[in-house]
Amino acid sequence: MPGIKVHANESFDEAYRKFKKQTDRNLIVTEVRARRYFEPMTEIRKKQKISAKKKMLKRLYMLRHYESKL
Repeated sequence: MPGIKVHANESFDEAYRKFKKQTDRNLIVTEVRARRYFEPMTEIRKKQKISAKKKMLKRLYMLRHYESKL
């Protein structure tokens, strides 16, 4: 868990900024968002297939775009 020590001469904004930086470094917010709802393995696989297909189509598009300029 992230935690900071607030010094006597430190403002709330500075302490909050430090705390946010620590949580960003530890990827806590992204992990919480990912765990917010339970996803069955079938849904995860479906999303992976969709993203792989998008990635492949993007590469194909870029390749064709590059070849057309030659």
